[in-house]
Amino acid sequence: MEAAYNGMPNWARLSRQMLGAIMRALFITSNRIGDAVLSTGLLDNLINQNRKNLAVTLACGPEAAPLFSHMPCLERLIPLEKLPGSRHWLGLWRQVRRTQWDTVIDLRASALAYFLRARNRRVYKPRDDGTHRVLQLSQFLELKNPAAPRVWFDQQEIDEARHLLPDDRPILGIGPTANWRGKQWDAERFLELSARLTAPDGILSGARIAVFGAMSERNDSIHLLNKIPPNNLIDLVGRCDILTAAACLKLCSLFIGNDSGLMHLSSATNTPTLGLFGPSRDDLYAPWGDHCSVVRTDESFESLSIRRLQQKSTNGNLMNSLTVNKAESAAIELWRRLNPVTPTSPIESAT
Repeated sequence: MEAAYNGMPNWARLSRQMLGAIMRALFITSNRIGDAVLSTGLLDNLINQNRKNLAVTLACGPEAAPLFSHMPCLERLIPLEKLPGSRHWLGLWRQVRRTQWDTVIDLRASALAYFLRARNRRVYKPRDDGTHRVLQLSQFLELKNPAAPRVWFDQQEIDEARHLLPDDRPILGIGPTANWRGKQWDAERFLELSARLTAPDGILSGARIAVFGAMSERNDSIHLLNKIPPNNLIDLVGRCDILTAAACLKLCSLFIGNDSGLMHLSSATNTPTLGLFGPSRDDLYAPWGDHCSVVRTDESFESLSIRRLQQKSTNGNLMNSLTVNKAESAAIELWRRLNPVTPTSPIESAT
């Protein structure tokens, strides 16, 4: 039996000692889509180690909940609506208190885990030491390798994505929105960048441009949607659910977007992803994986943080020192790194 434990962290080994009994795990993750996506690698690892006898109850914010609806070993999904006075924790406790948990993993640093019957309790507290969040989470559960984020979707979402995205040309995905205005690159710059990349001499010559976003973000996207030539535009803003959007992202040749949940969703589908950063921490929240890259404003995060505090409103754009030229160079560098051109031989060059 001990050989089967090799490579498994201690908290998972204890659960395996149940000798085939159902292992019940409570996993509490973020309200925000981006942070929830970053936590999926931990779940994937837990599932792969205990697939035959695992039953997961998952609690997260309502917006992020659909991400987990097709997750293997899911027994119960609890959308956790935030309430005044932290009353949502009391409501969650009432729903899960009767279960004898084998493992409780709380990524929200609440006290809930200590008021439940559990063989193992793991409560995560974020660190601000410049370590990427994926690495922090992996170290938190003593994993030997980084737990790369992933997305679970089914055939229905794949079929719907294929219906929404024509396959006659490459597709450049664009994510022009973010959860606050300061992180949103100017729409005109997105327009110029997408025009350059899809031009006859661009890296995605002739590609269609798919614009992603939620229905609540449509007003922020409308200028861009109106300016992209209709024969090149695929308008997905508010047109599909989050898992169908993920399936659409997987069909894109390249995705470029602001630091957002959509950016992390793109990277989790293994789509080449370029994240645009300014007043947020790319050292902590860059899109994860070798297929990803970031480009940030000339102004540092620290400088932009001071400027943000000095502004009377949070609606000011803090991305203006990121030029189209700089973003284009980063996109080309990422594309060429992932799609290297085989050098021609001297004989081929001569002919």
